[in-house]
Order: sequence, then C-alpha cells, then structure tokens
Amino acid sequence: MPTRWRIPLRAPAALAPVALAAAGLLLAGCANPSTGSADDDPTKPVTLKFWHGWSAPGEVKAIDDSIARFEKLHPNIHVESTGNVTDATTNQALRAGGAEAPDVVSSFTTNNVGQYCDSGMWVNLDPFMKKTGLDKAKTFPKSLLDYTSYEGDQCALPLLADAFGMYYNKDAFKEAGIARPPRTMSEFVADAKKLTKKSGHSYERVGFMPNFRLYQNSPDRLFAQWGPTYFDQDGKSRLAKDPASYDFLRTTRKLMDAQGGYSALERFRTTFGDEMSNQNAFLTGKLAMHLDGEWRGLMLDDAKAKFDWGVAPLPVPDDQAETYGRGYLTGTVVGIAHSSRHQNAAWELVRFLTADTEQVVDFANAIHNVPSTFAALRSPKLDVDPSFRAFLDIAKNKYSQVMPQSTNGGMYIVQLQDFSYTEEAGEVPDLRAGLKRLDQLIDADTLQSQN
Repeated sequence: MPTRWRIPLRAPAALAPVALAAAGLLLAGCANPSTGSADDDPTKPVTLKFWHGWSAPGEVKAIDDSIARFEKLHPNIHVESTGNVTDATTNQALRAGGAEAPDVVSSFTTNNVGQYCDSGMWVNLDPFMKKTGLDKAKTFPKSLLDYTSYEGDQCALPLLADAFGMYYNKDAFKEAGIARPPRTMSEFVADAKKLTKKSGHSYERVGFMPNFRLYQNSPDRLFAQWGPTYFDQDGKSRLAKDPASYDFLRTTRKLMDAQGGYSALERFRTTFGDEMSNQNAFLTGKLAMHLDGEWRGLMLDDAKAKFDWGVAPLPVPDDQAETYGRGYLTGTVVGIAHSSRHQNAAWELVRFLTADTEQVVDFANAIHNVPSTFAALRSPKLDVDPSFRAFLDIAKNKYSQVMPQSTNGGMYIVQLQDFSYTEEAGEVPDLRAGLKRLDQLIDADTLQSQN
C-alpha cells in the first residue's frame, strides 16, 4: 500500500458520527486523573512513548525514520513508537494515566482538538514555545493554527495537512467540448450536465455527484467553498442566519436536478466500488469530476488510470469569484499528554516533528501530504508534481477554510451531516425552519457538554 494512502484512518463521512461520538463519550466531563510535570531536564536520559495512527508499512517507515533523525540529534532521548492507535484508545489511556500512558500523542481527527484542549487532556503548548523561542505565527499558516487550538489554548500543532480539491477527467472534458474546469457554481452545474451520460434507466457517467454519502463528500467539505460562519461571537450556531447555508443547499439541489435528480443519482452511487480500491468510481470513469484529497493522485498513478486527468480547486459561488482557489483543509495534529512527567523532553520531539523544516519536508515527501509550515511549503527540496502543486496552492490560499473547534468534539459536524442527508432526500419541506431546528440542536448539545 503506498504511503500516501493514509485516508482510511480518517473516518469517512458515513462513519464519522460513530467515531466522533466515541471520542465524545471518552472525554466528556472527564477530570484529569493524574498531573504530569514540566520540571524535567530534557538533556537527561529519558524514554518517551509516542502513539500515532499511521499503519501502512510505508507510513510507519516514514515516521520511524523521523524518530531516528530526532534521536540522532537528541541521543539522550529514546522514543518508543506505537502505531495504528485510535483516538478512543489514546483517550482511554490518558484517562487512566500511569506509566503506560503515552507522552506524545497524535490524531488524524482535527474535529476533536476542542475537546483535547478544553478537557486539559493535552497540555497547552504556548509556554513551551515561548520558552524555546518558537514563534508559531511565523512558523505555521493561520488556518492550521486555528484547527490546533481552542479558545486561545494551543494544545496541539499541525503535523502535515490535507487539502481537498477537484479531480477531473480531461478526456471526458474534451469529449464534452469543455475547455477548462469550472470556476463558479453556475459553470459547475452547466458542466456537470454536459458531462453526464445516460445508459438506459441509469448512467454511464455522472458529471459530478453531490450526494453527501459518496466517499469524501461530507457536506462540510463542499460547504467550505462558501466560507460559512458556523458560530456567532457567543458560540451560538448561526447556520439559519447565514445566507451561505441556503445557497449551498440550493446549489447541491441544482447539481442533482441537472443530472437526473437525487433518487437516480443515489441508485447509481450504490453501484460504485470501494473508495480505496481499483473500483473507485472516478478511477473507473463513472465520475467526470470528483472531490478528493491530495493522496488520490498517487493512487490514480499506481492504478494506471486509463484516462488523462487533472486537479483544480473546487468552484466557488458566483458572487465570490475572487475566492477561487480556496478549499477545505484538515490534517494530522500532535501534542503532549497532560499526564506525561517528561513534558520538556516531549516538547523537543513535538517541536522537531512539527517545526524542523528539513524534517517536515522529508516527512511530507515520504507520505505525500501537504507540508504544514511556511518554510517547508517554500522549500526547493519538496517533491511536487503538477497535480500535487494544486493542493499546495489550495493550502496556501487565504480563503481556504478549516472547521471551527468546539468543546464537544465536532458533534455539530455530525449534526450537519444528518440534516444534509435528510435535506438532499427531499425530506425537509421548510429549509429555514429546518436550519433553525439544526441550530437549536447544536446549541443544546454544546450546552450539555459544558455542564
């Protein structure tokens, strides 16, 4: 399995409610079972436990190589690395505390950072950065700092990033007489219709399938193209007050209607193969345009796709044409366990993994993810092909969006997903009333998690 195939470890849209709910149950209302220490001397011999989620052989080799480079620079610090660890397992260990708990922890689930910070399970890294002279604002893009902090508590730092864009079948575009990828939503709808090919009562190919249960089509990812504001200054959900919510859902409806409607598209979706297999619907030519992350390019190359393909940013609303180039961002996060009694030594590992330019570039090259520091993004040593360059540009775009953190681990995203599944199926007769109820549900759950 190529090292870039990291995505199965992130919960797909259909599984996200289970994963997020599990994390929420583990963290909700928990008090720190034990208190760690930042009084240790990082120059003294010590063994650190580092837990991470990578599992594919190439990924594990890449992180082990990173650790070997760290140990060469810090011969007094030995790192015991444990891979393929889920958030649920880590959270259980941190609640239990004790000698077997990890010192340094990582997660693929940025939505849970609010819980990690608010619960105190991951320590605030700002004092460590101040003590060692790391200027986070000059080191990391603001969007990545946003998804690694909560209410001023920087309890995590980014360790590579993922950007989402649009893969498109150049051969299908040529056949349909379309000169370039769409840049606005009106062009998107028109091109999707032109690219759709019927076959009897079904399809040979769909231009773009907006159905939210498809692969990476979690609604928050496409919604990012509108730049929505999920919460007001008081932390209250404001989806019903944001015009972007209505335009987003109406546009997905236009996309469906232009290609035959939700029911027909949903029936066609059920014929698709597994996302990570050679039966992926974009790879097999059943989709002409497809939302996906930077890892998909290597998978297309490895599978020797039988068509010419390219990558472009997803289109943006017509009245926000100046934001074209934006996209949805997420990534791996890393921090220090609150129970660690070797927090200064642990910080040396976290600082090396996240802020050492040569390390970040080497790791990004090894697993083909987007670098997470300004210096690494500019490095001439970064391996880039034209398709990967598109994702680097999306990551650097000032309009690209990350999801705001919440104290209940991103449960509002699960609630948005559930609402969107109902809405796309035509079961929300009054959109404004439905969004108001969604706001109320989000606010109620947030309040409950704070009590």
